[in-house]
Amino acid sequence: MATIYGIKNCDTMKKTRNWLEARRVKADFHDYKASGINKPMLEAWSKQVGWEVLLNSAGISFKKLPDADKERLTEKKAIALMLALPSMIKRPVLDAKGKITVGFKPDDYKKLFA
Repeated sequence: MATIYGIKNCDTMKKTRNWLEARRVKADFHDYKASGINKPMLEAWSKQVGWEVLLNSAGISFKKLPDADKERLTEKKAIALMLALPSMIKRPVLDAKGKITVGFKPDDYKKLFA
């Protein structure tokens, strides 16, 4: 079983769900904007993929931050930002077979679900 973490109305999330459904991969969906996300989970993901990968620094939520919040980012500061504004977490986060994949990556998915 896999779990997809993201935001319901995100286009990238739709692509991911469609890709998985077309290959009959069952996945639970966790909307971290509606249901939240906890610090231990973000810390675990950060250890696996790096906070720089998790933080959606190209998104609107990040760009709207005051410059002081965007400067001198550290893992601790990035996790605090993602907890406060979950839309700053890059989407989707796919948790499957003990591996975390961030972003829609069909080639990685093919290998994972082969």
